[in-house]
Amino acid sequence: RALTIDAAPLVLHFMGATWVPQHAIASLTRPAIVAAADLGGGSSTYSRPFAADTLLYQHLLDTLRARIAQVTGAPRIEGIYLTGWSAGYGAIREIVRRQHNLARVDGVLLIDGIHTGYIPDRTPLADSGVLDTAGLAPFADFARLAAAGSKRFVVTHSEIFPGTFASTTECSDWLLGTLGLTRTPVLEWGPLGTQLLSRTTKGRFEVLGFAGNSAPDHVDQFHGMAVFVERLLAP
Repeated sequence: RALTIDAAPLVLHFMGATWVPQHAIASLTRPAIVAAADLGGGSSTYSRPFAADTLLYQHLLDTLRARIAQVTGAPRIEGIYLTGWSAGYGAIREIVRRQHNLARVDGVLLIDGIHTGYIPDRTPLADSGVLDTAGLAPFADFARLAAAGSKRFVVTHSEIFPGTFASTTECSDWLLGTLGLTRTPVLEWGPLGTQLLSRTTKGRFEVLGFAGNSAPDHVDQFHGMAVFVERLLAP
């Protein structure tokens, strides 16, 4: 499809079949550019490259800008948004934890993918464990920026309980508590027949809590990505 616009946001997605974010962006009501990476499973698979090379994110953006510039009539990048499903949060956490990257991140979307470990290891809260909040601190910092209006941050989560590491519900609860926020109960349909149970918003920070405690529920959120990206990019 020929591009006739001057500028468009770049959506950089981590984890999952790359056709899903491609389809999501193609179905938006607004133009956008998408680049997607699927490196396999496990958050360390995504975090390790960015932890080892603190300039990797800058190099990645430079490479994408150069590739886009080679396309006749392609728009320039205006706004950079990071999205991740499941373990893809590992890359995003490493990117936003570094101050020099923040000017190049306008927004973040975590699709049922915000986790951390327990202390002691593999000891759930019900067994007197506690969350390893060091793994969540970069997201709390970004949430504060979004709540103040300078960034955009959308978090979705299911009710899946992994057991050996903290669930997206537990991590979202901690994130909301850190910002002094409480959930607002709702009962609405979400994408692909998902069921929204809570919505919490402050400024440009938003947490959406969905029903579902199975693998298909986790995948449905990924396939409903277009709805969440539309919220991410909304003016």
